Amino acid sequence: MLLNAYLNFDGQCDAAFKLYQQVLGGKIAFRLTNAESPMAEQTPPDRQDKIVHIRLEMDGGVLMGSDCPPEYFQKMQGMVLSVNVDSIAEGKRIFDALSKNGTIKMPYEKTFWAAGFGMLEDQFGTPWMVNCEKDN
Repeated sequence: MLLNAYLNFDGQCDAAFKLYQQVLGGKIAFRLTNAESPMAEQTPPDRQDKIVHIRLEMDGGVLMGSDCPPEYFQKMQGMVLSVNVDSIAEGKRIFDALSKNGTIKMPYEKTFWAAGFGMLEDQFGTPWMVNCEKDN
């Protein structure tokens, strides 16, 4: 079994996944817009460029997402994406990149359980925890 996160966005999915690929690495293995889908004719013109489905494959996981129709979109709540890294420096790099133009909830620093840990909400509204249990 493989458990993956699936994120819904309010029209910013493509930009979010470009950032996630840049920060986390990996490759966009699948990307489909409304215009490219069999539903293109039923989709309003202003939604043609929105993402129906996207898949980012990277070492250690898969992240998927789409742009939600406006009437169904709800802000992310009750969940957090957690990234675990092997070095304090890598954790700091990821934390700084994801928190740019976002909101830092807890600064990235040493805690009693981790060599480095921080919490943030990125510019797209996705909540993250970045954790480095011990520096290698």
